[in-house]
Amino acid sequence: MGGMRRARLADGTSVACLNASEARVLDLHVDGYLDHGIALADDAVVLDVGANIGLFGVRTVQRLPRARVFAFEPVPAIHAVASANAAEYGDGRMTVFDYGLSAAPGRLAFTYFPRCPALSTAHPEDWDEPGAFQAAVRGNLASARQATPLARLVPGFMSPLLARWLTAAREQVDAELKTVSQVIDEQGLTRVDLLKVDCEGAELEVLQGVRPEHWPLIGQVVAEVHDLDGRLDAVRGLLEGHGFELVTEREAGFEATRLHNIFATRGPA
Repeated sequence: MGGMRRARLADGTSVACLNASEARVLDLHVDGYLDHGIALADDAVVLDVGANIGLFGVRTVQRLPRARVFAFEPVPAIHAVASANAAEYGDGRMTVFDYGLSAAPGRLAFTYFPRCPALSTAHPEDWDEPGAFQAAVRGNLASARQATPLARLVPGFMSPLLARWLTAAREQVDAELKTVSQVIDEQGLTRVDLLKVDCEGAELEVLQGVRPEHWPLIGQVVAEVHDLDGRLDAVRGLLEGHGFELVTEREAGFEATRLHNIFATRGPA
């Protein structure tokens, strides 16, 4: 499928990517993480779990003059791109780590889809439900039509064939895992203004990797949750138990999937 290439985003920014159309779609989603009361100060500290090619981090340091971003992307091919973007645009304030985060340290196999890197996952079984991947492809096509004119030429009824083609090529990669609390300790963080979790099925495990004494340091959480096996209720219960107020939404175009976005903020003291 080829290696690193370039994509020009809507504002003219040229970034490293693996798939130019996918990069433009990812950039369209950046502002969506800052809905429902999620706000970042100029000196925000952000943990970006499942950073993909690093566009959320890039946009954060571009917009906020003293922000720091700690990004995590365990798939080597994607990590290399995120690191290139951090080097070019991160202003020394964005660091990309080559490991994933989970409930406990260890190692885990990830499935990398070279034809659709953004859907690479440690939980490929999440896509085994009949029609699940096709529904995600339909949602991505809807987003792609906003970002790439050529995507408008792809009819919706082609999504099952496209889904099969996108997942036909896959690779298994082995990666290290750490926990959010290990990162807080190792980086000496006294606060995390936003914990962003978008890691294709591992969101509950990531949140379970926060030790009780570290939850008060976390001001906001945004998580994409695959609602399988009670995962949505478990994530909501965990966050509410640590004092967060929640808004849950279904992203436009993804109503037929099990994907939900949770926006968690601290209520009045």
